[in-house]
Amino acid sequence: MPDSAWKPKSQRVLEIIPEEIEDFETQVKRFRAGEWDETAFQAFRLKQGVYGQRQPDTQMLRIKAPFGGLTADQLDALGEGARRFAPLKKGHVTTRENFQFHHINIDDTPEFMRVIGNVGLSTREACGNTVRNVTGCQMAGVCADEPFDVTPYAAAYARFFVRHPVTQALPRKFKTAFSGCERDCAITSIHDMGFIPKIVNGVKGFKVLTGGGTSIMPRIAPTLYEFVSVDEYLKVTEAVVRIFNRSDELRKNRMKARIKFLIARIGIEEFRTMVDEELKEDWAQKSFDPTSLLFIEDESEDAPVPPENGYSKSDDDPAFNKWLTTNVQTQKQKGYMVVTLKLTLGDIQEDQFHQLAELTRKYAGGRCRITHQQNMALRWVPESALFEVWQKLKTIGFADSGAHEITDVVSCPGTDSCKLGITSSMGVGKKIQETLEKMNEDDPLIKQMHIKMSGCPNGCGQHHIADIGFHGAAMRAPGGQVPAYELFLGGSYDEGDSRIGQRVKARVPAKKMPEALEKMLDFYKDERQDGELFKDFVERVGPSSFEPLLAGYRDVGELNRETIDTYMDWDKTIIYKMERGEGECAV
Repeated sequence: MPDSAWKPKSQRVLEIIPEEIEDFETQVKRFRAGEWDETAFQAFRLKQGVYGQRQPDTQMLRIKAPFGGLTADQLDALGEGARRFAPLKKGHVTTRENFQFHHINIDDTPEFMRVIGNVGLSTREACGNTVRNVTGCQMAGVCADEPFDVTPYAAAYARFFVRHPVTQALPRKFKTAFSGCERDCAITSIHDMGFIPKIVNGVKGFKVLTGGGTSIMPRIAPTLYEFVSVDEYLKVTEAVVRIFNRSDELRKNRMKARIKFLIARIGIEEFRTMVDEELKEDWAQKSFDPTSLLFIEDESEDAPVPPENGYSKSDDDPAFNKWLTTNVQTQKQKGYMVVTLKLTLGDIQEDQFHQLAELTRKYAGGRCRITHQQNMALRWVPESALFEVWQKLKTIGFADSGAHEITDVVSCPGTDSCKLGITSSMGVGKKIQETLEKMNEDDPLIKQMHIKMSGCPNGCGQHHIADIGFHGAAMRAPGGQVPAYELFLGGSYDEGDSRIGQRVKARVPAKKMPEALEKMLDFYKDERQDGELFKDFVERVGPSSFEPLLAGYRDVGELNRETIDTYMDWDKTIIYKMERGEGECAV
C-alpha cells in the first residue's frame, strides 16, 4: 500500500507500524516460495496474529481490542474485512475481547492488517508465546463503585509490553485482565496477571494477582501484593514476566509451561520473594511512571445530547420492559446508561458491523466495548433514547434480552475451525441456547446461572468457571466413537466469588446434552434449599450426586438407523471420528 493511502489516527491504543506489515507480506511470499521452514514460519506468523486452522491452507486472523474498546470507524473496518476477506462474511468476539475472522487465505492477511491498521487496530502479539490482549471491564470509567478508571492504565500496560524484548518468546502465553472494582467483573482471578484498583492514603494503585488460569490444572490466582502504586505496576509485572521468561524448567513441557505451574509448585510466598529480589536488579532502578503511556480520552465530550424534539417514546412494550431489566445498567454519569447487546455465541455478520457503527455514532459517542461474555456494551446512551435504541437493535438483530443470564451461552469455535477441537461446541451451544429459550424459565435462581462450553479441555469458552460448564471429549461405543462432553459444576465468577467447577465422573453424548441439562436443572430445583444458589447447591450435595442422573446416557447402542444421529456431532452430517491436530498455542 502506498504511503499516501495510509491514514494514521492519533487516538489509537497500539502503535501501527506499516513496515511491519510490509515485512510480513514479504515473508508470506518467501514461505510460499519454500524459503521458510514451516515450524519457524509458524512461530513468526503467530506473533503477527495469524493462527492456523484445522482446515488445510486457511488461517484465523485474531485482532486485539485492548480493554475491549472499539470505535465506530473500527467497526466499519471490521465489516470491510469480513466482506473482503472472510468467506463466512462474519467476525467472532472471543472471551479474550479479541475479534477472530476464520477461513482467511494467508495471502490476504497483510491487506486485512492494513484495513484494520488504518483505524488503529492491531494483530501484533494476538497469538504466540507473548503478552496477549489485555482485557478489561466494560463498565470501567462509568461504574459508580470504581475507585478510579482503569482504562488508561490497561492501555498503558498494552503499550508497554507489545514488542517488549522480554516478551517475544516466553515459555507460553501470558494473559492479563484489569477489573474496575472489587466485584472483579474482568475475572482477574483466572489470569496470569490481574489488577483490581485501590486507593491507599490517596495514592492510586492495584491489588495484584498472578498465577490463575483454566485448561490443565485450573487455578484461581493468589494475591501477589495487596497494593502496588500506579507508578510501579508496570515494573512489578515486568519482574514477574522476567522470572517467567527464564524459567527453563517450564520450557521442557509446553503443555505445563504457564506461570501457574511454577507458582503452584513453589507457593506464592516463595514466588513473591523471587519478585522482590528481581526488583533489586539494575533494570528495575529506572522510573516506571506510566504517564507517557496513558491512553486518555474524555468520552463525555462525545456523549450524545438529546435532540430538541426528543427520541421515540416507549409504547409500554413488554419485550422492551424485559430488555430494560436485563440489558441496561445505570452509569455514574447522570442521565446516561450502558446497554449490553447479546451477541449469539459472539458472532457479528458483515452488514451488522456497519449497522452497529452507525448506532454507536448516533447513540453512544462513537464507541463501544466488547466483553468476555462475547457481548458488546454501548456506553453513554441517553436514558431517554433507550426505546429508540432498542427499536434500532431489533432491526439489526441484537435486541434479545437476558444478557449475562442463563440463555446468554458462551462457546469457543470448537471443531468449526480449531485444530485442537474435539467437538462442535458452537453446534451444541446453539442447541443449548434454543433449549433454554424454549424453557422460558422465570425462576430467578435459574435465570442468573451461566452455561459455558469449550470444544476441548483448554477452556477457551471458560467452562471451568460456569455454573454448568463442559468440554469436548470422545466416547467409545459399540459402533465406534461418539462426540461427548465432560462436565464441571458449581463454578463461579460473579461479584468477585471465583470458583473452579467440580468435575463430574460422567460423559454425556453431544446429542444428549440439551436433555441432560434440563435434567440437571430439574434436579437442582427439586432438591435445593430456600434461596440456595446453584454453586452452593453443588458444594453441599457434591458433584457425585449428579452422576446417577447422567448414567442413563452412557449406553448409546449399536450403530443403526435409530442411533446414527448420536454418532454424529451437532451441525455435522457424517459419522463422528475424533480428529485432533497439533495446536499452535505452544509453538
